Amino acid sequence: MVDNQQSRQLIQQSFAVRFDYPVLFTRNAFDVNNGELTELLRIDKTDTKVLPVLDEGLLAATPELVKKIQSYFAKLDVKLLPAISMPGGEACKNDPTLMDVIYNAVEKYAIDRHSYILVIGGGAVVDAVGYAAATAHRGIRLIRMPSTVLGQNDAGVGVKNAINYHKRKNYLGTFVPPYAVINDYALLDSLEARDKRAGIAEAVKVALIKDRTFFDELYEQKEELAQFSASAMENMIYQGAKWHLQHIAHSGDAFEYGSARPLDFGHWSAHKLEELSNNELRHGEAVAIGIALDTIYSCKMGYLSEPEMIKVISLLDTLGFELSHPVIYQMDVKKALNEFKEHLGGNLCITLLHEIGRGFEAHEIDLATMQDAIQALQLDELGNLTAA
Repeated sequence: MVDNQQSRQLIQQSFAVRFDYPVLFTRNAFDVNNGELTELLRIDKTDTKVLPVLDEGLLAATPELVKKIQSYFAKLDVKLLPAISMPGGEACKNDPTLMDVIYNAVEKYAIDRHSYILVIGGGAVVDAVGYAAATAHRGIRLIRMPSTVLGQNDAGVGVKNAINYHKRKNYLGTFVPPYAVINDYALLDSLEARDKRAGIAEAVKVALIKDRTFFDELYEQKEELAQFSASAMENMIYQGAKWHLQHIAHSGDAFEYGSARPLDFGHWSAHKLEELSNNELRHGEAVAIGIALDTIYSCKMGYLSEPEMIKVISLLDTLGFELSHPVIYQMDVKKALNEFKEHLGGNLCITLLHEIGRGFEAHEIDLATMQDAIQALQLDELGNLTAA
């Protein structure tokens, strides 16, 4: 009879990998006199290549962009490949054939891990191209240039990449840091007001769970932000990106192996609302509704004071967010929470508020109280709240 204990062999592997990448804030990155991008590129060999992938919406708004990129790279010792355009919004994450466009280009032009994919576009395009870059050759250097407020202050500066699958948001994805991020404020000039506003929601989110001082700044500048003042918007983007990066670096769970998702405050319902609206709701618009919902719930559960709850709703209202949408009344709360739990990969963990600037993790949600919070999102009740 074999003694399993004596025959057992085990090697416990353990190693650490350090990630470093710059996040630059600039304006007019493709001006020939702007050397930020030039300084980033590391030329390891004579045939280093750069594959630009551009958001179709951005190209339509800035048709001169391709020529600017070509002029900029003409002075560099790299091979600029023909640009690929990709539809923006969730369309690019829903269509798996678009990933094949990237993979085919990698194969056609013999792009290796010492060359670059340069993605310029909204958060969804950055997400999708990031997934392709992370999986081709097990990882091609990716330079992100987010062209939306949401991308610059949140999604574009982080380490997540994903596409949708079987109508499930971000079902296929990776945790792979980019080679670099360039936040070019000039790219925001072509955005519609709706898209500028949507990105502010993520800054409100991080301020609510991390930084009372930042929230107070947003509240004091809410009129300027509502008018998209350049100085207010750039400060909001910088502060939001800084907090997002600090959380990744210092949370102890950069790749989200655990179940806590404090940066997903307001997102359990936002993901479902986007799905139910067939993505008519922008991600930031859905997040604003989710923030309002979880703030009201926090108050109804006795965690958050009513004056602070009113202040949060007032900020979102002044910024111009519509906090009521027909699909919220179609949402099956229990099902949405279960799907979010599955997304977390562990126990249910929903971020709520003890006070502005201080979030906490809840592992259970009272369904009846959450339904009451949904009812409070009716326009007449919200009007009474913000007028109080």
